[in-house]
Amino acid sequence: MADQNHELRRAGLKVTLPRVKILQILERSKDMETHLSAEDVYKALLDAGEDVGLATVYRVLTQFEAAGLVVRHHFDGGHALFEVSQEEHHDHMVCLESGKIVEFFDEAIERRQQEIAEEHGYELVDHALVLYVRPKGSDAPR
Repeated sequence: MADQNHELRRAGLKVTLPRVKILQILERSKDMETHLSAEDVYKALLDAGEDVGLATVYRVLTQFEAAGLVVRHHFDGGHALFEVSQEEHHDHMVCLESGKIVEFFDEAIERRQQEIAEEHGYELVDHALVLYVRPKGSDAPR
């Protein structure tokens, strides 16, 4: 819990039990390479016997996002998913059949995006690449 306390203070947030518990859940999801919705976080809190309301979860996640502790994603118009901010950049693949999210990094893609921005007279500041995929051989309608 000391690590979460330090992270919260460093982000300029007061250390409260709900914030610590929510940050712990998000950090565990990072280890499992999953992205969580506010509802997922709320359910995990309930399963752990924590008495934190859904409104508090939404408020804390918004505070974490503003403080740079988490990143909010909106994949394919679905509900918001959150992941702990990471120093190293990565992109995402979203399986249209299972909803599974795969994080990846590809140096050639990163280099090409930089080149494209420069070819058009721009400096690349940030980007988010999301590939929507389905398993090979899937006969789902396109």
